[in-house]
Amino acid sequence: MFVIIVGGGQTGSQLAVQLINAGHKVKVIEDRPAILDRLKAELPPDSVVAGDGSSPSVLEKAGIEEANVLAAVTGEDESNLVITTLARFEFNVPRTIARVNNPKNAWLFDTEMGVDVALNQADILAKLILEEMSLGDMMTLLKLRKGEYSIIEEKVHPSSPAAGKRLADVSLPPDCVFVAILRKGQLIIPHGDTELHPVDEVIALVHTSQLGKLAPILGPAS
Repeated sequence: MFVIIVGGGQTGSQLAVQLINAGHKVKVIEDRPAILDRLKAELPPDSVVAGDGSSPSVLEKAGIEEANVLAAVTGEDESNLVITTLARFEFNVPRTIARVNNPKNAWLFDTEMGVDVALNQADILAKLILEEMSLGDMMTLLKLRKGEYSIIEEKVHPSSPAAGKRLADVSLPPDCVFVAILRKGQLIIPHGDTELHPVDEVIALVHTSQLGKLAPILGPAS
């Protein structure tokens, strides 16, 4: 995968290091001399492009026509929006990601501005805190479809309504399916006649809006 990162601050540079270590091709665009010196010391020389990332000619120099993903992570929301707009509508980059610095500007970061994924740190933290407060021991393993769906893990509490029942007899919320059950180190593919045992670890795919309904099914009886 070829990723262009615009903005070589701490966020951009750490993102670049992780992607390069994972075997991806990366170009980081930055125009601040001091940051450029640091990037050239931290990253492979051919990974750093000097220039203004909102300039079409600089984006072309970085090879944007071949990029699979562009991530605009500068400290300026206006710049990030200009960059994603160019990437999507001028160069047809398949996937664009933009950093939201000021939460009040989050409403601007949508597909009309060429943004596929908006990284709003305040919003992400708030959602994580609310999930932790409302879902007890449920652990979110992975977010899918921009956070619309979650893959979660939770142990079946001994006093839960589902303990000792067959899956066919458990009333799951809509848009929820059990993917796997871990029992004493063994992986079980669940079927309708599979019985849930206390302390079974359930892996489920569930729509985010239904997480609050799934938690009390597997958690302790109220």
